[in-house]
Amino acid sequence: MNVLGPENSGDKTGLGALLAGGMAALLASTCCLGPLILITLGFSGAWISKLTVLEPYQPIFIGAALVALFFAGKRIWRPANQCAPGEVCALPRVRRAYQLLFVVVGVLVLLALIFPLIAPRFY
Repeated sequence: MNVLGPENSGDKTGLGALLAGGMAALLASTCCLGPLILITLGFSGAWISKLTVLEPYQPIFIGAALVALFFAGKRIWRPANQCAPGEVCALPRVRRAYQLLFVVVGVLVLLALIFPLIAPRFY
């Protein structure tokens, strides 16, 4: 049951694709950036090395994040005049929130892409 109604669903606003991109970005950075963050925060143990199991899948996660961000970006950054008056994308506050979330997820994907290049400086 869709509480927002069919015209206000996340599929029309790009929220579903944005959340999928965010999840893929987090999974892409888990293998490399995750252990560094945990060690920086004071966590230690041999179990942290188990996070590197996801490293072979990093390109798949980054690809999924980029595809999801592409589809989310098409919905989120479209002109406001293409939204019907009752749709969520017509509300300026919601549009700004989605755009901010889009930028945050984009930064996560960018970090996942460039972290392998700068990682040797941290270890």
